[in-house]
Amino acid sequence: MDLMVDKLFSDLLSESKKYSDTLPPIHQWHPELSGDIAIRIDREGRWFHESVEIKRASIITLFSKLLKLEGSDYFLVTPNEKWRIQVDVAPLFVISASLEIRQGHQAIVFQTLTGETILLGRDNPLQMEQDVASKQAYPMVRVRDNISALISRATFYQLVDWSISRTHQDGQKEQLIKSMGCEFSLGLYSD
Repeated sequence: MDLMVDKLFSDLLSESKKYSDTLPPIHQWHPELSGDIAIRIDREGRWFHESVEIKRASIITLFSKLLKLEGSDYFLVTPNEKWRIQVDVAPLFVISASLEIRQGHQAIVFQTLTGETILLGRDNPLQMEQDVASKQAYPMVRVRDNISALISRATFYQLVDWSISRTHQDGQKEQLIKSMGCEFSLGLYSD
């Protein structure tokens, strides 16, 4: 089944791979910590340096390609430097989604604020995270190397619109979204 679905959506897989082919080999870079830098990424994926928003898209795109997650800390890395930055929720932000249906199978394609195309599937799963303080759930999609993107509220509502409902034996209902032959939960609810 996976091979058939992959073949149906080979053009989308290829498009998604194009961006990852432009990424530097940061997994091979292990410089010592250079220190902390006053860069922060807010909940909507906006980048700030010393509390001033970075507006140049080319700089943000470049920095997003240099991100590395170690434990719960995010770093900007080069072969010789490693700077810790602050991230409010996730370093990447999904701003839109499109739905492709082919021969009864569907694929969901996300676009990030930094121009990445992410194909929701086994390599890029969706999961609902929960904020410890507020107990609110929020949707995340894994992009690469355990780096995730927060899915915007408007995009999440699109996913809910495309989802199906399944009733469990205990009477609880679950909203599920399908993409690339995989199912992802958007959450449980009761009537």
